[in-house]
Amino acid sequence: MLTIVENCFSPRTAAFFDLDKTVIAKSSTLTFSKSFYQGGLINRRAVLRTAYTQFVFLAGGADHDQMERMREYLSALCKGWNVQQVKELVAETLHDLIDPIIYDEAATLIEEHHTAGRDVVIVSTSGAEVVEPIGELLGADRVVATRMVVGDDGCFTGEIEYYAYGPTKAEAVQALALSEGYDLSRCYAYSDSATDVPMLESVGHPHAVNPDRALRREAILREWPILVFDRPVRLKQRLPRFSMPPRPALVAAAAVGAAALTAGIVWYANRRRATALTN
Repeated sequence: MLTIVENCFSPRTAAFFDLDKTVIAKSSTLTFSKSFYQGGLINRRAVLRTAYTQFVFLAGGADHDQMERMREYLSALCKGWNVQQVKELVAETLHDLIDPIIYDEAATLIEEHHTAGRDVVIVSTSGAEVVEPIGELLGADRVVATRMVVGDDGCFTGEIEYYAYGPTKAEAVQALALSEGYDLSRCYAYSDSATDVPMLESVGHPHAVNPDRALRREAILREWPILVFDRPVRLKQRLPRFSMPPRPALVAAAAVGAAALTAGIVWYANRRRATALTN
């Protein structure tokens, strides 16, 4: 494990963590499929499909095309879901589903970064309704997550307001650095996926965690540290060592600011347009 020391007179810094397979051992969104089934949001066929998707994700990670297919599937799946019901289902099952799959090594790092005076920011492609409660559970200071459009009826429309993926994660990190005064050259970042290279290279201390093959190659080439997290453990089993009171996680769009939100939407729209032209 890393030894993290920071002088109290240093500029403000932060540690940016991807969530899935970096802090927790599974996909955060797919982990709640059983809860959504029991709550009547999805049918048995959808449960089986998400279970298969989870298996593929765990077996070899997900490249850009797989992430796009997953995004399209989940966007279509959640269309019409009542947002308040989703939040309630996540809150009811959060500890049972997420607590057991938090990596002990990641929890230790979060604790060490806080002790060193750094903010901890979760930056995840999963939806805010799932990521924000997990961020609170972990004691994160801020959360950047994908946000879906919510209609006047309080239900998801199936459209994406802000997509926290690829370059938009890096843009969110840079926007936070401007708004919070972080010195990115002194900041840390952790991820398992090559799609997060833009975020990793935007900080002075990037780390590959349980990296997919593409990120492992990139990390070796750039001489980035490679960490292996393989000990999921319940947070309550870490007490009193992990006894720091939870800090409120901030809303993604408010945290990253309007500029980053607009940049994310523009990047996503351009990706969709480019894909359509090449098909």
